[in-house]
Order: sequence, then structure tokens, then C-alpha cells
Amino acid sequence: MSDTLAGVAVVGSANLDLVVEVSRPPLVGETLLGRSGGRFAGGKGLNQAVASARSGAPTRFCAVVGEDEAAEVLAETLADAGVVAALCRSAATPTGVAYVLALDGGDNSIIVAAGANAELSSEDAVAGVEGAAVVLAQLEVPAASVAAALRAARIAGACTILNAAPAQQAAIGMLADVDVLVVNETECVELGGVERLHAAGAEVVVLTQGAGGVTLHRAGQDPVHVAAFPIDPVDTTGAGDAFCGALAASIAQGADMEAALVRACAAGAVVAQQLGATTPQLSPASIAALVSSR
Repeated sequence: MSDTLAGVAVVGSANLDLVVEVSRPPLVGETLLGRSGGRFAGGKGLNQAVASARSGAPTRFCAVVGEDEAAEVLAETLADAGVVAALCRSAATPTGVAYVLALDGGDNSIIVAAGANAELSSEDAVAGVEGAAVVLAQLEVPAASVAAALRAARIAGACTILNAAPAQQAAIGMLADVDVLVVNETECVELGGVERLHAAGAEVVVLTQGAGGVTLHRAGQDPVHVAAFPIDPVDTTGAGDAFCGALAASIAQGADMEAALVRACAAGAVVAQQLGATTPQLSPASIAALVSSR
């Protein structure tokens, strides 16, 4: 990693999350009454950028939003978290929207209308990562733009992190430019398993397992397991995104991989105990308190 690079740059999606708490998903043709809910800033990219900033790293975020009220909500959330936002505005397409059912026990079901997220160009993505020490991306925006950002970051000497979510085969072609790949168990299976991911170029694979913690797979080495923090979850919608953002922040701050994973697990646990993915309860202090409780 070059000494001239600094902070975290996140390239990805930005949505307005419409959340309703329900005991179960509705059946076809059924109207189901929810208990409560609200509007929250969301999208994997935005969630991860906010988590990175709230974890203490200078962070900027590159995305496309519409020229609408939802975009203003997202911009305000980013500003409140201290994220430097590089938001392109689409005059033709509205801001992305996610419809979230927050289920009993902390699980969720989500439907996403991508909207302006589909308009992120390779040129804007590359410009968004310039100068960053760590670049973090996901797959809710065009794959070609993600690939271009990772390639530019690798050439510049940055540490590159790809959260291959949602899983798509295009991720395999990006792995030569990925230092750390983060996938959950379902995504890992869809992409062919850890060995295939190593063979495609991902030397470090972080396999997230929800309440089962995470397992670090380094090519040619024994796996290392990091246990999850025991909590009573309220809403797990943004827990994985908080994990990724805090992981990027910790690496940018100089932590080794094992220590970064512990802090990332703590960040996910903090967010899972709150409603909404961008809770201000996430902070260096709340992460440190959980880490020290072990």
C-alpha cells in the first residue's frame, strides 16, 4: 500500500430503505399489518461508507442518485456520518429504493428497485477511488464500473476489498484485482466455493457466517475462525455492511487482518441491535467496548 494513499473510498449503491416490522412475510394476495417501521438511508455502498466513517476512518463515497427528495435524505445521512460524498445526479432516473421486511428474530426480506444505481459509469467509479488507501466495492451497481474501480485502485497501490453481494459470476473476473474478498455462505456456494475463489485470484477470502462468526481463508494456510459477539438482534439488515465498512476502516488504520476482523464483527453486532443500517450508535467507542468485553 502506497504511503501517499489515505482513508477509505467506497464505490456502490445508495437507496432509500422503507422498513416495516412484521412477524412473517405476507402470502400471495394477503394484506399483512406491520407493527412499526420507518424510512432509512441504505444501499450496500452507502451503508458501508457510513460504517467506515463511524468506525473512525476518513471515508468518501461514490454513487449515483436521482434529483429527488430521497437523494436529499441520503446526502444528509452521509454528511451526518462525516462521509465525503461524491454523488452524481441523474435527471432521468429516481434514487434507488429498497423495501425491507424486518422479521421476528432479526431476519429480513428485501426487494430492491435499483433506480439511479444502474447509471454509475466506469469513469465516475475510477475517479471516486483516486487517492484512497483502501477501496471497498459491492455488486449492486454495474459490474463493469466495479471492475474498473478495483483495477484503478490496484494500479495505484491501494488495498482492494470486494463484497461480492449480490453474488454474480462477473465477480470471478475481478478477483485478480481483489486483495480481500468478503462473501457469506450462500454467496460463496454460488461462486463455486473457497478453493475456486482462491484459484481465480482471491488470496484472502473472508467467509461471513452470521451468528457463527467469520472464517478467514488464506491461500495455502489453515483457516482462522473469529467468533461472533453474542447479542439479541433487532434488525440484521445492515450488519453485514457494517462488518465490511469497519473492516475497510480497520485496514486503513493499520490493523492486521485478524484484529480487523474482530473489530468488524463488533461493528456488525452494534448495528444488528438497532433498527436501520446507519445507526449513530456505531462508533469507535461502541466497537472498542464490545472488543474489550471478550
